[in-house]
Amino acid sequence: MQLLPMRSQSGQVLPPGARGAHGVIVVVGAHGGAGTTTLAILLQPAWDMGVVRPPGQGPPCFRPGWHLVLVARNTAIAAGRAIGAINALSSQGARVAVLAVVGDGMPEPASASYRFQLLRPRVGVLVRVPFVAALRAADDPVSVDLPRKAGRALAEIRGAALSPAGGPATSTVEGGQRT
Repeated sequence: MQLLPMRSQSGQVLPPGARGAHGVIVVVGAHGGAGTTTLAILLQPAWDMGVVRPPGQGPPCFRPGWHLVLVARNTAIAAGRAIGAINALSSQGARVAVLAVVGDGMPEPASASYRFQLLRPRVGVLVRVPFVAALRAADDPVSVDLPRKAGRALAEIRGAALSPAGGPATSTVEGGQRT
């Protein structure tokens, strides 16, 4: 059987040798419009795997050794979708290294903040990515001169995703509980 290159949502090709390789950041959305593709481009090398699929609805969006970054907007409905996505990923044996909460330019609703706080113990790190208006009009996110706060958020995502504590995507079961 020959291993074929794997194509991500954004059309990037993951070479067969990279399957299961350490250091691969996989960006997956909790819902459509989360900012997954933009973050994947800004976190290069990273792969945009689209939206989390429920178990049984297509192949899992992770492989052992991949470092999962789950992306959600900072709205109440998005926080609910993030809970569902983490439940789906956990049921498939994956661990989310980073939950990236992307700002939409408006204050975060209290219900969303509460839900994200509930998710904190279930992910490696929760990183808030500030709204960057220039990204909305840019054809290429890399061409945007990011504010320092956004640059720090990207560095924190990359560092947490690739740290030994943040990945890889598979988890182990100890004493009946996932760690």
